[in-house]
Amino acid sequence: MGTAQIIATALAAVVTLVAVGLAVRAVRQMTAVIRLGGPDPARFTDKGTRARTMLVETAGHTRMLKWSVVGAAHWFVMVAFVVLSLLVLEAYFEVVDPDLGLPVIGHWTVFGLVTEWIGVLGMVGILVLVVIRQRARRAPRSRFTGSTMWQGYFVEAIIVAVLVCGFLIRGFKVATDHFEYPVWATPVSHAVGAVLPAWSDGATWTALVKICISMAWLITISLTVTMGVAWHRFLAFPNIFFKRAPEKPAGSGLGALRPMMSNGEPLDFEEADPEKDQFGVAQVEQFTWKGLLDFSTCTECGRCQSQCPAWNTAKPLSPKLLVLSLRDHAYAKAPYLLAGGGKDLTGEEKATEAQLAHMDVLALAEGNRPLIGTEAEQGVIDPDVLWSCTTCGACVEQCPVDIEHVDHIVDMRRYQVLIESSFPAEAGVMLRNLENKGNPWGAPQNTREDWTKGLDFEVPRVGEKDFEYLFWVGCAGAFEDRAKKTTRAVATLLHEAGVDYAILGEGETCSGDPARRIGNEFIFQMLAQQNVETLQEAGVKKIVATCPHCFNTLGNEYEQLGLKVEVVHHTQLLAHLVKAGRLTPVQPIEGDVTYHDPCYLGRHNRVFDAPREVLGEAATLVEMPRNSERSFCCGAGGARMWMEEKIGKRINVERTEEALATGAKTIAVGCPFCYTMIGDGVTGKGEQENVEVVDVATVLLRSLKQDA
Repeated sequence: MGTAQIIATALAAVVTLVAVGLAVRAVRQMTAVIRLGGPDPARFTDKGTRARTMLVETAGHTRMLKWSVVGAAHWFVMVAFVVLSLLVLEAYFEVVDPDLGLPVIGHWTVFGLVTEWIGVLGMVGILVLVVIRQRARRAPRSRFTGSTMWQGYFVEAIIVAVLVCGFLIRGFKVATDHFEYPVWATPVSHAVGAVLPAWSDGATWTALVKICISMAWLITISLTVTMGVAWHRFLAFPNIFFKRAPEKPAGSGLGALRPMMSNGEPLDFEEADPEKDQFGVAQVEQFTWKGLLDFSTCTECGRCQSQCPAWNTAKPLSPKLLVLSLRDHAYAKAPYLLAGGGKDLTGEEKATEAQLAHMDVLALAEGNRPLIGTEAEQGVIDPDVLWSCTTCGACVEQCPVDIEHVDHIVDMRRYQVLIESSFPAEAGVMLRNLENKGNPWGAPQNTREDWTKGLDFEVPRVGEKDFEYLFWVGCAGAFEDRAKKTTRAVATLLHEAGVDYAILGEGETCSGDPARRIGNEFIFQMLAQQNVETLQEAGVKKIVATCPHCFNTLGNEYEQLGLKVEVVHHTQLLAHLVKAGRLTPVQPIEGDVTYHDPCYLGRHNRVFDAPREVLGEAATLVEMPRNSERSFCCGAGGARMWMEEKIGKRINVERTEEALATGAKTIAVGCPFCYTMIGDGVTGKGEQENVEVVDVATVLLRSLKQDA
């Protein structure tokens, strides 16, 4: 071993020991923060399915590839990063002796070929991502707004530098005639070697530079534990592994909202004790450990932000910025919590002032910040941010590392509603109506069947005859004038197709969706338990629902209360009846039709094809630019239907403008909330004489009966 090799080896050893020591400290720090969160035992079920899901999403890049060019470029960068680990390891052998390589595989031609082209494509991928980042950040309300840009560029520069060093090492080996791979396998390395001098120690010193660059990266991220753009390379694997509902088939949507938890178990209000049980989230440490892992994993890519209807209409909510605020707060507050600070469920401090006397002033100040509060109150999350969410799920759908933004937002809402009684005042009317009248409109229960008046056939009630499907009408379908048209159309179609169905009539009450989404789990459980008992007594096996919110709640969330029934959306049943020849469209309706995907039908439950199949039989369908998984919310979800939209542009107007731009004469919907919001948008734009908003069922009925 020559002098150069001895010096290089010693320097490599020193810098590596420092980097590894800091990395171990950082991992311990992050682990300690994540462990501050509450228990969540459900995350450990069905480990086989979880492992398969993790491998598919990471190796297959299924989330990222939805963004085509970005996804492909990122895949090559990810693979290059993995290969970099091998090449950095190889550099430790090369500082000792340039002729050395990785044991066993280091001299295989296949290894040289694969690493050569992964290196080339990785560099191309990095350059593509840099260009995309530069172009995207110039856009108004860019997805990178609020991201820590230097961190992204730092990570990208490190990868490029390490790849360049790899080609230089190989080039020096070529120049000194010590390279083991043929030209056909490693043409770039040979081309680099052709222009480099025959410097015998070139490979050694370049290998040292490569190690130092890699360790500088490790040292930097170890000193900045909130650098999600770097740490997600490691945290994404457990975060995806522990995502919720792995037992559901791939592509089944967001499904049920996570129930209110206390001590790792769903909270039963009949036995709940405010002195012992946790009602929602009031402090960052009251999120589960998975929530804190979510915050730590955020890559700051902004895909959630770019798809959020609130952010796109100038509301203060950005799912990314919300998660980053919670992450930064958690890590800033961690020293305070780890020293014994914090409050118990009764609001009492866990540690005395004397115990916290030596606490860092900044950590102590962070420990006393309210989680929800205005800027003047120094709150971590502003109330306007919290209440801007429509729970549409676009953020969760697009997140490449499966962060569960909606669950965290609802958890914070729960505490605000149930304990603080702090929520938009106008929503209080809706909650009182749900509690006293069983529907958000406050309509008398004895008018639930008024929609049946005037039909030329009898609508059967439960108990009058045997039935295959219970037709769940829903509150909107029973009380809201526009939605009643959909209810009548569906009933007519079911009657004409000879479907055996029945309704509950006055026995039906609200599914509880708006109460749960606004955060009032108490009212949700009250309504849900009443409905579960009614459905079980009626022996219901199948339900057809016209409201996606009812469809989602009955089919996914009532399982949490012990009810298991098959629930279909009316567009699914109608598509089946058309295919079976039990409903046959006679003549397409005039003019093009565009379809608006309801969030709780599409993203939440992956029902995209059925409505389009029905419309395709009855009309000429033209798509809006944002459709299917990327459909833009109407603005009514998350109980926003009953809250005033005072900030920014109205979400329904944004969506209506997109629909009108298609030139379609009919805007078809599959949700009564969307019917109201898009209908109001068309009226607001003064297009009600030129464009009609109707449900998919009405389009089908008109194609069967031209005089309908």
